Amino acid sequence: MRERLGTALRERTPVWVQTRCGLEPRTLAALTVVLVVAAGVAGGYFWTGRPEPVRAPELLRAAPVASAPPSGAGTEAVHTRALSASSGPKVIVDIGGKVRRPGVLTLPAGSRVADALRAAGGAKPEADLTGLNQARVLSDGEQVLVGLPGAPGGGPGPAPGLGQGSGGGGPGAPLSLNTATVEQLDGLPGVGPVLARHIVDHRTEHGGFRSVGELREVDGIGERRFADLEPLVRP
Repeated sequence: MRERLGTALRERTPVWVQTRCGLEPRTLAALTVVLVVAAGVAGGYFWTGRPEPVRAPELLRAAPVASAPPSGAGTEAVHTRALSASSGPKVIVDIGGKVRRPGVLTLPAGSRVADALRAAGGAKPEADLTGLNQARVLSDGEQVLVGLPGAPGGGPGPAPGLGQGSGGGGPGAPLSLNTATVEQLDGLPGVGPVLARHIVDHRTEHGGFRSVGELREVDGIGERRFADLEPLVRP
């Protein structure tokens, strides 16, 4: 059997291999074993390095869409929530008089009287809004009275329904630096439109006036002008 295997290998082995190996059966058998082992190792290497299928990750479920507000919720409530959720500088105003929900409101800076009215639930049916400037920009710390004569300081106001933003009362009452508008500050002696705007800008930048003495920090107000304005204004 061994001789037949050697003869078969000699017949199928190239001449150069027979010459190198000297046609010895043991040499041919050893060469055959080496070739078989090498073929097995190579096959195992290629088998372990074959590409394997990769499972795709599962898709995440989409988050549920937020439900719409209840049908019974009014537009005022929705508007109020939108104002509260907004980010950025704020103004705090006190709205009172003939509104459905009077009180202190926190609104985004730059809000107008109309925004405060909506946040307060709107004006009552009997409120007279003829003299109310709903387009006026609100100032931090001011009080808005709707449909009432007079101002927070007391005394009759210019007309029923006026939204008081100055904080001043009747004639001779000090003007509030924290709530007065540019037009109202412009009416003070020695204060023009430019200086009035500087006062409002300083109020907005520093979060209001805590004392009348802080008026000296406004650009354009010296000691002499401050002495003239001190008895006419309040924080």
